Amino acid sequence: MPFTKSALNQYSRVGTESGVANADPHRLIQMLMEGALEKISVAKGCMQRGEVSEKGRQISWAISIINGLAAGLDMEKGGEIAQNLNALYDYMCGRLLESNIHNKVEYLDEVSELMHQIKAGWDAIPRILSGQPVSSANVAPGNR
Repeated sequence: MPFTKSALNQYSRVGTESGVANADPHRLIQMLMEGALEKISVAKGCMQRGEVSEKGRQISWAISIINGLAAGLDMEKGGEIAQNLNALYDYMCGRLLESNIHNKVEYLDEVSELMHQIKAGWDAIPRILSGQPVSSANVAPGNR
């Protein structure tokens, strides 16, 4: 019996909830970044197919995730890095909004690339903390 869209969505939701329940704080941030990237990718497909309502829903979801990432920043402990990330997250949300309003795929691509770069840096943290070498090949945007 083939999976229905509803069944696939339910399976995805259970997988995500299970992953969240077992994730450490570092992994939770990774999951949020992955979620934002997924929503941007789906929004791009919707935009290309002319699915206006779903495009808007996906972009709004991506904005919400990015706002959540910004809200989780510790501005006191994070100092300049947290301030820069906050400004970048704000910029990204603005570009997503502009993309939705003006149907600009290139804005989605820009935000996706920025998020990939942030995520690559975030993904390298455990290697850095464990003393493992981190080369540019490990964190380059093309190696996600």
